[in-house]
Amino acid sequence: MPSHFLVMLAFAGLVSLVFAVLLRDEPAEQVRLSGLLFGAFVATGVVLGWVLLPFPF
Repeated sequence: MPSHFLVMLAFAGLVSLVFAVLLRDEPAEQVRLSGLLFGAFVATGVVLGWVLLPFPF
């Protein structure tokens, strides 16, 4: 069973790739935007995970 972190990385990678292809025309711009979005998605997921850690669900 894959870990939640690996699933989050895969999701962030695929979503950032799709967004970059849809929003930018030049390949260099697509790569830059995809990297920025990927980093933002992963950072947001990690921060939210730490913030929600004390709350039992």
